[in-house]
Amino acid sequence: MSETKARTAEQIEADIAATRARLASTVDELVDRAHPKNVAKRQVEQAKSQVFDETGQLRTQKIVAVAGAVVGLVGVLLVIRRLVGRR
Repeated sequence: MSETKARTAEQIEADIAATRARLASTVDELVDRAHPKNVAKRQVEQAKSQVFDETGQLRTQKIVAVAGAVVGLVGVLLVIRRLVGRR
């Protein structure tokens, strides 16, 4: 059987207080992260990081790639529409 030190009531109360403080801090952080304004702010920042690099310059390669994909998709949809319309 392993030996365990008997803890005093003050030690136990100090442990409980420290645990309570850590939990309160964690809950506060979770509430802050889940707040709708903060979620929206993170999403805007993420979208901006897709368009602008670290120096604030436009990422033209990404923009051209996305524009090309959109044009390609519209072209495919128009071809499908024209093929279906012929029947």
